[in-house]
Amino acid sequence: MLDEKLVTDEEAKRIMEAVLFAAGYPLTFDALAEIIGITREDAERLARSYAAEYDASGLPRGIQLLILGGACQLVTKEVFAPYVKSALGVRSGGNLSKASLETLAIIAYNQPVTRAYIDQVRGVDSAHSVGVLLEHELIEEQGRMDVPGRPRLYGTTENFLRVFGLSSITELPPLTAAGGDA
Repeated sequence: MLDEKLVTDEEAKRIMEAVLFAAGYPLTFDALAEIIGITREDAERLARSYAAEYDASGLPRGIQLLILGGACQLVTKEVFAPYVKSALGVRSGGNLSKASLETLAIIAYNQPVTRAYIDQVRGVDSAHSVGVLLEHELIEEQGRMDVPGRPRLYGTTENFLRVFGLSSITELPPLTAAGGDA
C-alpha cells in the first residue's frame, strides 16, 4: 500500500492516468511518484497493476498503459492505428525501408555497436539507414568507443521500445538462423 497514505491506490491510479494522458509522452516512475506524492516503488507497482487492468478482457479499451523500462505512457492500441491516423490526417508512407529495419535489428540485438560493425554485418554502407533511424529517434548515440578515431556507439531508445510495444530490450524475440533453424 501507499507509504504516505495521502492518497489511496485507486486515487493514485486515477491521478497517474490523468497525468499520463495530458503528458502524451513517457513519464518516469520517479516523476510520477513526485507528482502524486508516493514512493517510486509504489508508482511502478501501481502502473504495472493499472497496465494489467487496461488489458483485462472484461473491459476492452482503445488505449493501453505501456511500461517502458523505468517509465510508462498511455498509447493507442495498434489495432486502432488506422482510425487514429484517419482522424488526425496522418498519411501513410512513414514506414522504414528494409535496409533501415535490417540496420535497426543489428543495433537492437548487438548494442551498443559502431557504424563500422553495422556495415560489416550488412556488407554495405549503412550511413543513410543510421541517419534515418536517428531522425526517427529509434536509435541514439550512446557514447564513443575507446579506440583510435573514437567511433560512435549506437543503441536503441525508449522511443524504439514504445514503437515496438516492448517494456525492455530483453523482450525481443530470440534470433534464429537464416534458414529458420535455431
